[in-house]
Amino acid sequence: MTRKRRRLYAVSAGMFLLAAAAALVLNAFRDSLVFFYGPSEALAKSLGPDQRFRLGGLVERGSLGKDGVTVTFNVTDGAAAVPVRFAGILPDLFREGQGVVAEGRMLNGTFEARNVLAKHDETYMPPEVVEALKKSGQWQSEKKP
Repeated sequence: MTRKRRRLYAVSAGMFLLAAAAALVLNAFRDSLVFFYGPSEALAKSLGPDQRFRLGGLVERGSLGKDGVTVTFNVTDGAAAVPVRFAGILPDLFREGQGVVAEGRMLNGTFEARNVLAKHDETYMPPEVVEALKKSGQWQSEKKP
């Protein structure tokens, strides 16, 4: 085997190992990505039960129900509403009519939340929720003197 051929094999093997390492890193990133959808977008997409995502909007008034530690409510953006089921303790600031972001997955038309985040003060709302509300035409800017 000539020196040129050995060098070609070494470079080829190095490129192959580099490509394999890059594929493994990209696969690990893909598993940890969590997308954000509003209720209208979540219903329009065909999201499987193995796809985790964040659902954000407003807690629909009159939709809150409790059964032991399981809480059910609807998240709406004004155009559509998605039923949500959460087993656990809700944040103190969680209430009807307020902004919420829930992380979980869709199962049989119901969003199974693993984590629920509520708006933390009078003026803050997650940017994703604001964008979803603006798209649906439900956004109302609250400016207080």
